[in-house]
Amino acid sequence: MGSHALGLVSRLVERLGRTTVRGVEEFGFAAALLGETAYWIGVGRWRRQPVRIGAVFEQMMEIGIRAIPVVSILSATVGAMLAIQGIDTLRTFGAESQVVIGIAIGVTREFAPMITGIVVAGRSGSALAARLGTMKINQEIDALTVMGIKPVRYLAAPALLAMVLMLPALTFWADAVTLLGAGLYVVADLGINLRAFFDQTLDVLVVGDLLHGLAKSLLFAIIVTIVGVVNGASVTGGAEGVGRMTTRAVVHSISAIVITDMVLAFLLTR
Repeated sequence: MGSHALGLVSRLVERLGRTTVRGVEEFGFAAALLGETAYWIGVGRWRRQPVRIGAVFEQMMEIGIRAIPVVSILSATVGAMLAIQGIDTLRTFGAESQVVIGIAIGVTREFAPMITGIVVAGRSGSALAARLGTMKINQEIDALTVMGIKPVRYLAAPALLAMVLMLPALTFWADAVTLLGAGLYVVADLGINLRAFFDQTLDVLVVGDLLHGLAKSLLFAIIVTIVGVVNGASVTGGAEGVGRMTTRAVVHSISAIVITDMVLAFLLTR
């Protein structure tokens, strides 16, 4: 019995060690990928391998413009939900008129950037991982290397550049739509004027609240892109492997966004 337990512990420790090593290797690969991508964005023009502007605009359309409908629907829904819960909670203390404070700060600093990041991770992060995974399976990435084209510059740099431009823009749009959704419910429930709601919102908010959320969205953009590229480049095993790594990219991106948001919220409120 003792030897069986010892063998079980040994296998668990070995599995933990292997998982840790793989995690460290993957993190190192992600860091190197981010550095190389930033390098090509910065100096590719002088190395005669500039980032393709057409590819950047194509990615911006996919990441930003085509995501507006789903971001708008979810943002308005979240805004109404915050208003419902906020009013119901504050009504216990007879302070429901103060709900605007919580909504304004919560939306701009937390909810809008996080919801937008999660939506983009599900749409564009998964698509990026699937596209790169398919290219790897079909040996298209190897073909680019043989042709003298840097795969990171050709594939990852346009996606990263488009993401860091469009995710903050989408977050700003989500701020407005979420506040509008919350305002419409507050108007219906408390009977105040919509203009009065936005006047109170502007009185509560400062520029730092807005910049706080936009800075988070910039960090989320980097996370979504790098996680998608790393998982796409790690595909093995044909179509099944593409599906597995695409799912893994979405799970890892959303998990990283939520954890990063929690850590930043803790650090920036000390």
